[in-house]
Amino acid sequence: MSFTIHYYHGFKSSGDSTKAKAIESFITQNTKNIDINILDIKDDISDAIEQMNSVINSEDNNIFMGSSLGGYYATHFANKYNAKSIMINPAIHPLENFEVYLGENENYDTGNKFNITKDDIKLLRSLAPKKIKNPHKILVLLESGDEILDYKMTISYFRGANIDIFLGGDHSYSSFELKLEKIKKFINS
Repeated sequence: MSFTIHYYHGFKSSGDSTKAKAIESFITQNTKNIDINILDIKDDISDAIEQMNSVINSEDNNIFMGSSLGGYYATHFANKYNAKSIMINPAIHPLENFEVYLGENENYDTGNKFNITKDDIKLLRSLAPKKIKNPHKILVLLESGDEILDYKMTISYFRGANIDIFLGGDHSYSSFELKLEKIKKFINS
């Protein structure tokens, strides 16, 4: 059986991120029958959602993977398509404190300036599933030292999922390359 992994990077990042490059290289070199689709997700929230929707073929065996806000998007699409997903220090509903990003922001990787509005936050919050379907199809990778997101709240949100906690680390998930074999095993399970 073949799969397509859709990898979604975090907020103010790009498809050229360290994790995106690492997972693409690992999947390409160590798996068969798995394609990986790494988008440069648009900074504008409504454009980003439209962009992600446009590249998903519901007939494919999709796997959704994301980091931070990308994990939030992956949660939405995995629930929508009843698919496997891998979350890396994911943002979770209700996106607490996201209001700090209201106004002008700058993408760390591209330098692109963009605005976040209250309507953008409302749109993001509307993507959150009312209930996580099939938590056994979810692998959540967390680092307890995440300085932005509370990993304990994430554990509660994804109750019943496969959860891996690395003690220490940070929001960028510095132990990512140590988890690549675990990700491969989960995909093939």
